[in-house]
Amino acid sequence: SVLLISLSGSHTWQAILGCELREDGSKRGFLHYGYDGMDFISFDGETFRWVTAQPQAQKVKEKWEDDSGWSQRNKVYLETCIEQLKSYLSYSKEALQRIEPPVGRVMHKTASDKVEVLICQAFGFYPKEIQAIWRRGKEDCKYETLLRNVAPNSDGTYYVRLIIEIDPKERDIFNCHIKHGSLQEPLVLAWKENPEEKLQDW
Repeated sequence: SVLLISLSGSHTWQAILGCELREDGSKRGFLHYGYDGMDFISFDGETFRWVTAQPQAQKVKEKWEDDSGWSQRNKVYLETCIEQLKSYLSYSKEALQRIEPPVGRVMHKTASDKVEVLICQAFGFYPKEIQAIWRRGKEDCKYETLLRNVAPNSDGTYYVRLIIEIDPKERDIFNCHIKHGSLQEPLVLAWKENPEEKLQDW
């Protein structure tokens, strides 16, 4: 056996390869193989030689280093990986750095004499991650809030809606609490009566 280990039963052969570009400008390529959860053999991106992590890997090292084509392909990959990574980063730089704060509003709909529905909308924000919840005073209405899924707009930004049913008598103590990476302070919204507002579809 090349591995000089038992080949009976089932075994796991794993590989991890890639490259890193650090903030200080340094870079590193890596190619590691593992056997049954243990480090086994890796390719040194500076010397372009195979380095064993287990005694059983020595035969594999000798076999792979005798195959000049195999080592050359790994060398080329590690040399070009960084350039490819730089290209991907330049393509996505604008998206990665894009920050758009949410704009919000609160609407309401009368469901019955004893129930009103408040709808909080936050839209035009980027990136997608956002925290939004209805509050009754300072108390989070975690279980009462119906949170619609965050959805994309045609311009690449996102929007979300939160709905809660309340007692009309308590309307003034409810507020919509929104946290987003673009905001230094949470955006807090409450319903304000607008005679021209007509809520058709919610």
